[in-house]
Order: sequence, then structure tokens, then C-alpha cells
Amino acid sequence: MKKSILAICDVEKLYAYNFMEYINQKRSMPFEIQAFTNVDSLLEFGVREKIDILLISDKAMCERVKELSVAENIVILSEGVHDPHLDQYPSVYKYQSSDRVIQEVMECYGADVLEAGGHGESGRHVEFVGVYSPLGRVLKTSFALTLGQILARDQAVLYINMEEFAGFEALFHRRFEHTLSNLLYYIRQENRHAVYQLSSMVETVNNLDFLAPVATPLDIWETAFEDWDQLFQELAGHTVYDVIILDMGQGVDEWYRLLERCKKVYMPVLDDVISQGKIQQFERLLAMWKQQELLDKIQKVRPPFHSSYGDGADYVEQLVWSQLGDYVRSVVRGEQE
Repeated sequence: MKKSILAICDVEKLYAYNFMEYINQKRSMPFEIQAFTNVDSLLEFGVREKIDILLISDKAMCERVKELSVAENIVILSEGVHDPHLDQYPSVYKYQSSDRVIQEVMECYGADVLEAGGHGESGRHVEFVGVYSPLGRVLKTSFALTLGQILARDQAVLYINMEEFAGFEALFHRRFEHTLSNLLYYIRQENRHAVYQLSSMVETVNNLDFLAPVATPLDIWETAFEDWDQLFQELAGHTVYDVIILDMGQGVDEWYRLLERCKKVYMPVLDDVISQGKIQQFERLLAMWKQQELLDKIQKVRPPFHSSYGDGADYVEQLVWSQLGDYVRSVVRGEQE
């Protein structure tokens, strides 16, 4: 299905084309981006194609633009101060990150426009990949983040951390405005716009999109299986992603049923006697629950401890080029059993 069109019109040519180039590199973006540097070319395009959202600089905005059918979905690209006559339209500050501009645009119109445009296909193939282990301190999250970045070189990938204590705020040294907690709240409220808001909530590191983990473990403990299942159904039916990685925590309700949705489940393990005893107990439990199909999906992995430095995005990006990154690439190629 054709993507909704977001048009940007700015007389500052370098800004318009750099914005379009950056957004087009993000395979997960739910819009097709079109850039224009004058009103004439914008109007000519608008006659041929339906523009769903128009992001236009205050210097380019004029009465002729209001005649476009997209007039109700206009966002002013502001340099900080603009003509008071434009106050009838929402505005975003021009000189901030492109990701932040898109987030603010989506907060204005994204959900309604994408839903009206039929964005997402129920028949689209989305592959869920699980990363889970009954053991602790086995580099589960490092493995999942490395896997996500490697897959994101060729596909649109979303990473979702479902642990009670993921530690991302400490890792990245900042608070996240939007987290998985927000998405779970929308799902519990049966908000029909919940998944459409995802594009305004995700963060990106090394081409991998991720949703910041929950702010409190209660948001994991108090989320029922039915809500998780509804979320994943919505993601499968209305998403631009090829792969969704679920970094599963221990506190998720009926986690084994959620892992059944995954095409493959990677399980980091250790070889010491105590760890192997826990793994055997885990496997006996799944067998007792008649979860043979899930057992068949599980691939045990043994991530090597690695030497990476720094923190935040620098640390996460370095994972790809560490010994762990080499190991994950071999797993993806099927060289590890």
C-alpha cells in the first residue's frame, strides 16, 4: 500500500533537501517525503498527488497554499517568531533535530492522517524475534541490541525492551519523554490511535528504532497477557517494520504465550552446572505445559563477554564492532548452533 505523503516546502533549499534525504534513509518512516523549494512546484505536485501533511516554512506560506486540499493538515516550520496570522496552524521549531520535527508533526496530525490513509496492511509480513533467558547476567540485552542493529542495516527493525528494570535512562544519561509505558496505557484505554502514535515515540540508534522501556516495573507487572497480545496484533497489522525484536523480561504475564508469536527465540545460556540445571528445569516446564512448538523455536546462544567503552548511543553502536558483534553476525548467518 502506498505510504501517506508528507511534503516539506522551504525556500531554504539546503534545509529542505537535507530533511528529505535524512527522513528517506529511515526505512521505518510511515511517510513518503517530498521536498519543494517554492510554492509553484508544491502546487503543481498537489494537483497530481494527495498531500496528507504539509510542513511549510512561514516564509513560503501564502493564500495560494490554503487552496490545497491538504490545508487542514498544515504545520508551520517556524524559525521562532512568525506572522500572527499563522497562529491558526500548529507550528514546530525549524532548527532542531529532524527526528524531533517529525515527532512533533506526528503529535499534531499523525494518527488521524495515517488512519484515514489506511497506512499499514493486515497482510503485511512482520517477523517477531524473541530474546529471552531464565538466567541472569548472560548479556541478553546486549545481544538483542546488537542483533537489532545488524538486522537494521538491511531491514526496518523495532526493538522493544520488556524488562522491569532496563536501565536505559542511566545508560543514555537522559529521561525519555515517551516510553513503552505510554503505549501500554493507550492499549489499556482501547485507544484506536495507539499504534499510530508509535512513530512519534520511537528513538533511533545506528538505524535501529527502539521504544524506551517502561518508567516503572508496575507497568510490566500490571499489564495482562491480553493487552500485550492486542499490542502485538496492532503492530503486526499497522506497522512499517520488517522485524520486531522482543527483549523479554521475567515479569511479563504469560511470557511463553507471547514468545509463541515469534518466528525464532534466542536464549542466551551459560555452561556452568548451576546454569545448566536451571535451563533443564525451564525446558521441563515448557514440556509439561505442552509447549513443544516454542521449544523448537528456541536457539541457545553463548554471547562472549566483550570490551566496549563509553555509554549511551556510543556504547550501543560499539556493540556491533565488538567480539559480541562478530558472534551475533555468525549467529545470523547460521554458523552457530
